[in-house]
Amino acid sequence: MNTTTHSKRPLSWPLIVGLSSLALLWPLTGLWPILGDGAVRALTLLGLTGAVWIGTVGFARVARPVLTLTICGAAHGFLTLAFGGLLAGTGLISSGPAVFMALIPSLGIGAGVGALTGLAAYGIQAMLGKREQR
Repeated sequence: MNTTTHSKRPLSWPLIVGLSSLALLWPLTGLWPILGDGAVRALTLLGLTGAVWIGTVGFARVARPVLTLTICGAAHGFLTLAFGGLLAGTGLISSGPAVFMALIPSLGIGAGVGALTGLAAYGIQAMLGKREQR
């Protein structure tokens, strides 16, 4: 009998790093005016990132989807702030109080969005689990 439960499976750190690296889309799309500036670019990248996270974690049945995507969200917030600032010349290398003050909300918002996408991925996993039992 296997006593390992679904919640005790280890996190997939390579997956977390890979999904978090989608934060690089923000500074990269800023270099080329593909999506324009402002809300269109932000909403497009947010939607794309959320769809990839939910689809990947939900359909691949990744262990502990809420925790996995919460960590991805926090890392995404950090990477967005770090690389976005580095490309603009105001990154964490030249850190000061302003960068530290921006870091806390960036991590918190990223973790919150990650948790919400994790709940959606968990819902997909639950629906797929019910289909298999039929």
